[in-house]
Amino acid sequence: MELIASINGTINGFVWGPPMLILLVGAGILLTCRTAGVQFRKFGYALKNTIGKIFKKTDAGEGEVTPFQAVTTALAATVGTGNIAGITAAVTLGGPGSIFWLWITALIGMCTKYSEVLLAVKFRERNALGDWVGGPMYYIKNGLGKNWKWLGAIFCIFGALAAFGIGNAVQVGNITSSVNTVILAFNPDFTGQSTVNLVLGIILAILAAIVLLGGIKRLGSVTEKLIPIMAIVYIVACLIVCFANIAYWPAIFRDIFAGAFSPYGVTGGAVGSMMLVITWGVKRGVFSNEAGLGSAPMAHAATSEKDPVRQGLYGIFEVFMDTIVICTLSGLTVLCGFYAGGLDGMMEYGVQGNTSLNAAALGTVFGAKGGAIIIALCLALFAFSTVLSWGMYGTRCCEFLFGTKAIKPYQIIFVLIVIVGATMNLSLAWDIADTLNGLMAIPNLIALVGLSGVVVKETKDYFNNRAKNYD
Repeated sequence: MELIASINGTINGFVWGPPMLILLVGAGILLTCRTAGVQFRKFGYALKNTIGKIFKKTDAGEGEVTPFQAVTTALAATVGTGNIAGITAAVTLGGPGSIFWLWITALIGMCTKYSEVLLAVKFRERNALGDWVGGPMYYIKNGLGKNWKWLGAIFCIFGALAAFGIGNAVQVGNITSSVNTVILAFNPDFTGQSTVNLVLGIILAILAAIVLLGGIKRLGSVTEKLIPIMAIVYIVACLIVCFANIAYWPAIFRDIFAGAFSPYGVTGGAVGSMMLVITWGVKRGVFSNEAGLGSAPMAHAATSEKDPVRQGLYGIFEVFMDTIVICTLSGLTVLCGFYAGGLDGMMEYGVQGNTSLNAAALGTVFGAKGGAIIIALCLALFAFSTVLSWGMYGTRCCEFLFGTKAIKPYQIIFVLIVIVGATMNLSLAWDIADTLNGLMAIPNLIALVGLSGVVVKETKDYFNNRAKNYD
């Protein structure tokens, strides 16, 4: 076991370390240059044609979901515990300056996600059940050519296995942990955590089964209701704390920009070098919005939207909402609590923080118990939505490898893993799943670079010719 853990640790250090982060950001820079910065040039157009049409009724046929349901399904996976706990870790280990590099990663990642979604719709196909299926494995097979199908299969092997851990058990574990935190906040002597975990695991497994076994349309119907609610609750709570501490904004933003290039002046050297600040900002940005990993395109491929570029615009909006809005608010809320003195004795630069800091920061306005309840509720909603979407991702990967006959068996196993994640601590298994999650990026990045010409051609053709048909 120690040998396996050591090997996995080495591989994980690569896939979530500077080399892979450079590849992910580098691919985003390449796509940004080749599309002449489409995410900047057409940002207003993207918002107008995505969030600007959120209330416009759209119909979807059999085996497909509306464009908005496609993006909420993708957001269900990307807006997860990383948006809360992950950003807190970045701020405490990388200092305030990590938020600056988080922004830079998101700005570049907008083009990466735009390209992924565009290719997913461009090269998708109908499966034997009549559903639209797509994603990296399909734009590898149908875009790069059938001789590259093996690369798509590798992506699917990584994805199908990673879904059990990073997209399932880890998320469920976070839910049970947050619920127990609330219980202990009201009753410090409570000792029935194991029973609570089992009951929660069974309830979550039943809910996941109802949604996943109902197919893509039921999943889209659930996420389009769940995602806006959970995002609004969290965003409003964070905004209230931030505005309650508006007096500290000048100092906070000064330290964000100063700390991005000179962390010593802000943290007293507690977070180490500038490279460490950049690494934490970039790492949490990529981990949060998943731009370049290849997961979200599988959700977007099910859209009823026929034009690849128009659905690609949702990729720009998705990264903006996930990272620029939600992740930034997480970081600012913790910093507001810290600068206001509400985290005294709890937060120290250079020492990894956890969600107790988020709860304490919210507690500066809502009270200690109120902060704990808000964080527990948001974590539970964020994590469960991630489980639902990753259930679909894993299913699509398994289907590509073994056909539609493998869909139900995979989903049944996935649902059972929910109970395992709620009741058992299999840290090595989840660490391996985390590594597999990162390895998904390699086949996807190869495809994105190889098909960048298609992205450029579709983008130019749309804005020169097709866009006027939608005005």
